[in-house]
Amino acid sequence: MINRQAQEKRLKQLNDLLVSPEIINDHKRCAEVSKEYKKLERLMRQYRRLDKTQKEIAEAKEILAGNDEEMKEVAHHEIKNLEKRLESIESEIDEMLNPQYEEYQKNCIVEIRAGTGGDEASLFAAELFRMYTKYGEKKRLKYEVLSSHSSDIGGFKEIIFLVSGKNAYGLLHFEKGIHRVQRVPLTEAGGRIHTSAVTVVVLPEIEEAQFEIKQDDLKIDTFRAGGHGGQNVNKVSSAVRITHLPSGMVVSCQDERSQHKNRAKAMKILRARLAASQHQKQQAEIDKDRRQQVGSGERSEKIRTYNYPQNRVTDHRIGLTLYKLDKIREGDLDEIIGGLKENERNRRAGN
Repeated sequence: MINRQAQEKRLKQLNDLLVSPEIINDHKRCAEVSKEYKKLERLMRQYRRLDKTQKEIAEAKEILAGNDEEMKEVAHHEIKNLEKRLESIESEIDEMLNPQYEEYQKNCIVEIRAGTGGDEASLFAAELFRMYTKYGEKKRLKYEVLSSHSSDIGGFKEIIFLVSGKNAYGLLHFEKGIHRVQRVPLTEAGGRIHTSAVTVVVLPEIEEAQFEIKQDDLKIDTFRAGGHGGQNVNKVSSAVRITHLPSGMVVSCQDERSQHKNRAKAMKILRARLAASQHQKQQAEIDKDRRQQVGSGERSEKIRTYNYPQNRVTDHRIGLTLYKLDKIREGDLDEIIGGLKENERNRRAGN
């Protein structure tokens, strides 16, 4: 835990700064101080909730020590509820103390690609996309497809989508890596279990004002979209391909009928990828580079295995195995993500 007294002192200093003439006239500095003040004020608000709940628990325990049996029963029930609230507040405070807290509050871009396994991998990529959208519904997150490339059998060779809402990146950043599936393919007549893999990349969304890309560094090409889409697909060059010349990074979008919309989506993806790459170079200990996130795509680098015959899911990072794949496919990821969050907290605390 941080030195709470020092943080309260800092909050007072920031409050004084916000009304000082030198800060008021310096818009950039004022914005920086205001941002720090709001963040610290939210933390102190949580500490006040913590104090209040601890006091209420202590008062309820005093009732338990009394002789009124009816009141003792009420107090016992109240303590259970208060302890749950206390645990939730402590968890929120712990998250706010995470140096990456502000980044975790951002929207995120999720990229799912079929890896080893051919058609079966593309089908599983589609299932992962469905799983994440179901999970997003439970967490009141919204999603928007930015780019997709379908396979011939109805799966996805690649799908990239934006997830927006409170703590979107904080929840989904755990999903980056290799996801392995073991099941009997529909096309397998002999009933042999097939193993395939899908790569998942999760990047925080970067606003245009946060990361400037020079127009001179971009080569923008337009072309006719391929695949399904009606007459517009063959007659109008609505698809956009953007090449970032200094890095050689290429992004293409063709899902929208509007060239303008495809360009905007492609820029959103490019900005997130470039920011992550730059961040990785600046802070080598924080893995933001896309290739490092997913490794080489080999099955041995898996983070999670989905075994259909046994209805089993295993997250190899924390050694968690659950026999409820059917529910997890419907977006029931709380137990897995909760375990990963706990593991992250323990690592941060040095446990």
